[in-house]
Parts: sequence; C-alpha cells; structure tokens
Amino acid sequence: MREPSPEITQRELRNDAGAILRAVERGESCTITRNGTPIGCLIPLGWRTYVHREQVMAAFAASPTVDPERLRADLDAAAEQDPFDRDR
Repeated sequence: MREPSPEITQRELRNDAGAILRAVERGESCTITRNGTPIGCLIPLGWRTYVHREQVMAAFAASPTVDPERLRADLDAAAEQDPFDRDR
C-alpha cells in the first residue's frame, strides 16, 4: 500500500511555496491542511496515481445504477434534439 503523503499546513505552503513546488516537481506529493483539516493535495502532473482495487470498489459501491436508455432520453431532452430527425 502507498505511504500517506506528508501534511503541509497552509502557513508552510505560503511561507515555503518554492521548496514545496520543487518537491512536487521531483515527483513527491503532499496534503495541504488548514487548522488540522486536510483541504487538498498537491500531486505532480504526468505521474500516474495508483488506486487500489478495494478503494475503487468502495467508492463505487454506493453509486446508483445507470439506466442507459433513461440517460440517453435525458440527454436528448436536455439538448432539445430528436436523434432520428436528421433534416435539421
């Protein structure tokens, strides 16, 4: 399992942004906190973040099931188009 990223306070980010961004540029990531509460993450672009299967399955476990026909009908209604009317 991946090690948790180091936590950096809002104040540390403000006071040492250059060094922190250089670390991110080297491939490191960090979690930004405000008053001890995590509010965001800095991750390097271009680096793939691996998410364990268990985490993905847990994230989608409570997701609603998508009915493809209803989704298409909703999208067509929102776009105000008839997919079979090609004369427009």
